[in-house]
Amino acid sequence: MPEQHRTLIADRRVQDDDWVLLEEGAERPAGARVIVPLAAWREARGEDVAPLLTSDTELTPELAEELLDASLIAIDFPKFTDGRGYSIARLLRERYGYGGQVRAVGDVLIDQLFYMSRCGFDAFSLREDQIVEDALHALDSFSLSYQPGTDTTEPLFRRRMRERQAG
Repeated sequence: MPEQHRTLIADRRVQDDDWVLLEEGAERPAGARVIVPLAAWREARGEDVAPLLTSDTELTPELAEELLDASLIAIDFPKFTDGRGYSIARLLRERYGYGGQVRAVGDVLIDQLFYMSRCGFDAFSLREDQIVEDALHALDSFSLSYQPGTDTTEPLFRRRMRERQAG
């Protein structure tokens, strides 16, 4: 059975979600674009099928090469305390140069959005109890970050040193 409708934030705005996240063994709705477990995606690749990576997925160079063809990659957060999905997203973006949509699904909370976006997520399927307006504001929680991320590759101290030398 497909999961319940969730609010999708993509590219920093609420959007209609034209993808259906299917549970293991669920029937595919006719004509639907679907997100399926990695093994099912490998069997049925196409523009209307996207892979779901579990948080324990080992992102090998071979798997990353396979995933480059996917227009969307969903990464599951089974619990908000499971941070392995952050590493998967960052590796996809920085090490392997993935340019498609990286979507957080599962137990996705407002408190995580800013940090997820810094790791390369650009779409978030919010848990049903999350307030959309608060989620949009959470993406801009901080104006500066000390550490480099997929959005800013230079740490703050280097930016400050460069500014000091230029000024």
